[in-house]
Amino acid sequence: MSEEIKNTQEELNDQMQIRRDKLAEYEADGIYPFGQRFIVKDHAQDIKDDFLNYDDQPVVIAGRLMTMRSHGKTAFANIRDLSGDIQVYFRKDVLGEDNYKYVKMLDIGDIVGIEGHVFRTHMGEITVKVDKLTLLSKSLRPLPEKWHGLKDTELRYRQRYVDLIVNPEVRDTFVKRTKIVAKVREYLNNQHFMEVETPMMHAIPGGAAARPFITHHNALDIDIYMRISPELYLKRLIVGGLERVYEINRSFRNEGIDNRHNPEFTMMESYQAYGNYEDVIRLTENIVSYCAKEVLGTTKITYQGTEIDLTPPWNRITMQEGIKKYTGEDFDAVETLEEARAIADRLNVEYGAGDGIGKIMNACFEEYVEENLIQPTFVYGHPKEISPLAKLNREKPLTTERFEAFIYGRELANGFSELNDPIDQKERFEAQLKEREAGDDEAHRMDNDYVTALEYGLPPTAGLGIGIDRLVMFLTDSASIRDVLLFPLMKPEVQQQTESEE
Repeated sequence: MSEEIKNTQEELNDQMQIRRDKLAEYEADGIYPFGQRFIVKDHAQDIKDDFLNYDDQPVVIAGRLMTMRSHGKTAFANIRDLSGDIQVYFRKDVLGEDNYKYVKMLDIGDIVGIEGHVFRTHMGEITVKVDKLTLLSKSLRPLPEKWHGLKDTELRYRQRYVDLIVNPEVRDTFVKRTKIVAKVREYLNNQHFMEVETPMMHAIPGGAAARPFITHHNALDIDIYMRISPELYLKRLIVGGLERVYEINRSFRNEGIDNRHNPEFTMMESYQAYGNYEDVIRLTENIVSYCAKEVLGTTKITYQGTEIDLTPPWNRITMQEGIKKYTGEDFDAVETLEEARAIADRLNVEYGAGDGIGKIMNACFEEYVEENLIQPTFVYGHPKEISPLAKLNREKPLTTERFEAFIYGRELANGFSELNDPIDQKERFEAQLKEREAGDDEAHRMDNDYVTALEYGLPPTAGLGIGIDRLVMFLTDSASIRDVLLFPLMKPEVQQQTESEE
């Protein structure tokens, strides 16, 4: 342990002991330092926004003490509630000597209730003159003095509760997240979609190409899987006659962690009977632009220094056109596997021994095209090989009626005209099984019950999935998915410490 860290810990221990001594003093005076119910009537930002009506009026606020400046018989402090900060003013001659004693015992981080009157100081700052102070919760651990900066990033994610206390911009991100999700719901509800909930534990993981988390049900003595997508259950509901459904909820994928991926994440998936992928293309750009306009007041945002225009209609490009534009290679002219492999070889793109033309084309697209799609762009013309649940394009039978939406080089949404031919679907599942046998553990499993549902009749259906976390990232200018997840998955500190010692 370095001397600097040791000194910091000793200093922290000293401060915590001082706070515990104050705690004992409160208790000795018969004051319960962890408060009771307190009726809050006013909030900091409301008072500042409407000062003319609050001037010289009584208010009751509560919040956390963020700064304290004592001047003998007077003291100023900043109190932070959900809406923001406001200054409060303590006077010994107003509170009385006995009560003013407790003002001097306050620490940064304490949660207090304040009853007082609003006024403006000679410096022009809107302030609450305190008539009564109530301790609601004694903070026994001091807030960190230097919380900002890259070196604290991991600590901020681990101790999000402290991050929210000291960094108002972080709190604002999560307030916006709640508003964004509410606006997604609002838009879909206004389009006559019905919100539903489907199982998170699946006997057969399906709806996406991903590795699932596996758990065990003791009573039934069976392995079950955390869902990788709600897709197949939602389409069963379309079979059942619920013509427009959507779900906003968690999905789970046993994959790596980076600035765009977290093992548990939030998806919005919607399905509408009698539509096709053109309908959900429009739905995608309308949902995103609606959320931006409602939450931010504009459809023109700045993400990581780049201006993005979310105004519909968005750009469109086929996968083949994208590859030709950024590499000069023409997959539209490819007729044999050897020709596809030759293109990949020229582009230094890796492919598997069992990969067909479609997978090779997709690999080239991911390597050379995605990063260039900065403005909102719909990519369509996906090959059948990588789209086992999408309907074939009747004019180009090797491709499907599928699209992906990209912003800033990142996938935001995926949608297609759903495959509703049970015979074709079973054949594609069987082809996926062969890929699993060949070593692709992300290939789709056989779901006989889903095929049975299709045999009863799934109407022509359009499906859409939007990554809510990525949408929030774009609309809050957040660089990492962990910046928009309240509690992202982190390696346990004990494990991390053990590895570092090794």
